Amino acid sequence: MTRASNPTATWRPGMPGGDNLPSGPAGRPATPPGDGYGPQAGAPAVTIGAYPDYPSAQRVVDYLADNRFPVEHTAIVGTNLTLVETVLGRLTTGRAALLGAGTGAWFGLFIGLLFGIFTVGSWLAVILVGLVIGAIWGAVFGAVAHAMSGGQRDFTSASSLRAGQYAVTVDAARADQARQLLGRMHLTPTGATAR
Repeated sequence: MTRASNPTATWRPGMPGGDNLPSGPAGRPATPPGDGYGPQAGAPAVTIGAYPDYPSAQRVVDYLADNRFPVEHTAIVGTNLTLVETVLGRLTTGRAALLGAGTGAWFGLFIGLLFGIFTVGSWLAVILVGLVIGAIWGAVFGAVAHAMSGGQRDFTSASSLRAGQYAVTVDAARADQARQLLGRMHLTPTGATAR
């Protein structure tokens, strides 16, 4: 055996000088910039207003856009986030099969349309067959999946993320311009913008 004369070929972790990684096909690796807690943030931002609901914050950004403010330097930031799971109803095996049939029917319709494009004969029959087969398989899978859950989740629900407050932030360099524009904005008691 011959020993390689290339210093990177003898690299071993834990050995003296082994703290540096050997170069690879793209060159010598480097540590990424930043503090290691996610992507680099943009320019420093300043909060120019906080609003109790999203439509109010949206109206502010819309007003800035209407007055030719560069809105690509703004952000709407939701704070005090809360996950709300709204229970929609009881889930039985029959209802699970029905929901599965609906989902399967959509998928079957998509597959039927896909095959129907390339069919020379009755393309409508191909679409209907795809829809029916999708609904049947969806019902079977929905019923089996619910039965296998062992009654641990016998309800359907929808989850949503809600914020307690919405802040409009602007790059610090443009904050004074945004504040001047917002000084001319008047909110009526109903919350609608008067222009």
